[in-house]
Amino acid sequence: MNDRSRSVVLLYMLACVADIACLNLYPEARPWTKPWLMPLLMGFCWTAMYPLHARPYTILAALAFSWMGDLLLLGKGPGWFLAGLASFLLAHLTYITYFLSIRSPKVSFLKRRPVMLLAVGVFVFELLHILWPGLGDLRWAVTAYAVVIGTMLCCALWQYGKIPNAAAVPFMLGALSFVFSDALLAIDRFREPFPAAGTAIMATYCLAQWLLVKGSLHAGQEQRLPA
Repeated sequence: MNDRSRSVVLLYMLACVADIACLNLYPEARPWTKPWLMPLLMGFCWTAMYPLHARPYTILAALAFSWMGDLLLLGKGPGWFLAGLASFLLAHLTYITYFLSIRSPKVSFLKRRPVMLLAVGVFVFELLHILWPGLGDLRWAVTAYAVVIGTMLCCALWQYGKIPNAAAVPFMLGALSFVFSDALLAIDRFREPFPAAGTAIMATYCLAQWLLVKGSLHAGQEQRLPA
């Protein structure tokens, strides 16, 4: 990581803190804070990986779709929410594409322990069971989204034992944090609002994106994996 990329990641962290602070203290200012998050992380991704001669286009695409989702979710009403959901669906599909592109002669831990994949499936099913009564017309859209985030989590978990831990562990933790953030958002919106929901959702979301980018950086450094 060079000096420029360190400066950009510091700005990203400050922007995350500022956005969460505005969420709690002055929500009207969020259109001025939230849009900065993903562009800053994209800047970090580019400045950190470009010297490695890596091509972080897939990760940049996932962050770009997430940025569009961030902007759309600032809108009010079901139409804006559905559009934001679609953008994040594309982001997760892009992350899935990235994980599936990683090749290694090693056998993944999950290939030897498929019960962990079953655990992800049970989690997705239980989440939908909790949300189902409040989903209304969005039932099938949310179901499709839940299946995709579960698949993204499985693809991230699949990297453990397959690639070096410096990349695999951030991938796993980032995917888990992303799924946790999405689950909190869904529960708060469709089941029952809970205190500090916005803070928990944004904190886990910002952490998730940072960990996924960090994992891709280590992957590029250690094995020149696709970025």
